[in-house]
Amino acid sequence: MSISRQNLTVIIVSFMSENVIHDCISSIPKDIKIVVVDNSNNKSFKNEIEKKYNNVRCILSENNIGMGAGNNYGLSEIDTDFGFILNPDVLLKDETIDEIIRASKKIDTFSIISPIMENENYPNYKLSEEDDFTNKKDEPFKVKSVDGFAMLLNLSRLNKLENFRNKKYFDENIFLYLENDDLCKRVIENNENIYIIPKSKIKHLGAKAVDKKYEYQIELSRNWHWVWSKFYYNKKHFGFSFALLNGLPVFLSAIAKVLFYFFINKKKKQIYLQRCRGYLNALFGKKSFYRPKINI
Repeated sequence: MSISRQNLTVIIVSFMSENVIHDCISSIPKDIKIVVVDNSNNKSFKNEIEKKYNNVRCILSENNIGMGAGNNYGLSEIDTDFGFILNPDVLLKDETIDEIIRASKKIDTFSIISPIMENENYPNYKLSEEDDFTNKKDEPFKVKSVDGFAMLLNLSRLNKLENFRNKKYFDENIFLYLENDDLCKRVIENNENIYIIPKSKIKHLGAKAVDKKYEYQIELSRNWHWVWSKFYYNKKHFGFSFALLNGLPVFLSAIAKVLFYFFINKKKKQIYLQRCRGYLNALFGKKSFYRPKINI
């Protein structure tokens, strides 16, 4: 089954993203359906966005459920065979969708395909050791994972795999970070293919999805969840000992920086303290419970 604009829905998980999401939506062709899952449960945002765009449906989550669960929620609400996961701070180029559609017709099978970052210095994919695309820079090439801010899922194919028949594509234990790596790893382990489409370009603003006035609280959250998610991911796929040893240098470094900044920079002290807390909570099997302290 090939991709078409009629058989594709874009999923955008937002949280206090009013400053960037309009540019993202405006870059998507108007004949493609969009589902926005808003984790800030903002009714006025829902009314505004649905009134402004005829092709957008906004779903409010009662709580801030994170990226993985938010993407699953959005995907559960669509009836198309393909779901295109986008962050609200991603911009599509004029030919992004059309190049994906054209390229998909050249590929025998795929579970995930992705456009490529406009800035080649920041690749949005990882290659395995045996991958080689040196002479195929204009043709789709296989990778072992793609970044979660822009990834198109072949739902009709994934749903046939035992691991995805419950339609929980992303691991909902992960609130933020590495939920895309976890999905890609499980896809590869099922002998499925992931492709990058070099002619399909995107621009990712990077860490701009949340309004800048909440920057410090979001930074605290990022540092907690990055360390927690890395430990959880490593424990899930490689075992407890590997996760412990892999995360230990970051934990020890964070402790040293907490002590260094203790009296001279309160904000930096708190950031590194969050890294310590994320590691310890993951170490003792605690859930990814931390949420940015933002009054909505």
